[in-house]
Amino acid sequence: MATSISATGFQGNLSSSFHGSWGSSIAGEDYSMLAKSVKTQVRVAKPSRAQPMMKNINEGKGLFAPIVVVARDIIGKKRFNQLRGKAIALHSQVITEFCKSIGADAKQRQGLIRLAKKNGEKLGFLA
Repeated sequence: MATSISATGFQGNLSSSFHGSWGSSIAGEDYSMLAKSVKTQVRVAKPSRAQPMMKNINEGKGLFAPIVVVARDIIGKKRFNQLRGKAIALHSQVITEFCKSIGADAKQRQGLIRLAKKNGEKLGFLA
């Protein structure tokens, strides 16, 4: 079984062809040129992993987004996030109390909380 392999693109414009079977080896002049063109040390960089970001995909969009952005700029980002956290916690408590009053289970309650978050993002409250 005869096979033809050609190697191009190495340093020094090495262009070589190998004709033979898979059991053959490269010998002679082609081998020495190939051995010189291959780097002996390879530098491997540590793989970088993207940091997860908690970012709103609708940032800047929504009916209330401009008001939220102006309020954040006026009172400061740190204080704004504290107030936002308190508001979200209160809203979650209201949803929990509602679920208790109608007899909804924990799975339904969690679904309502997720729905409230999606609606808040769409309306711009989480901008």
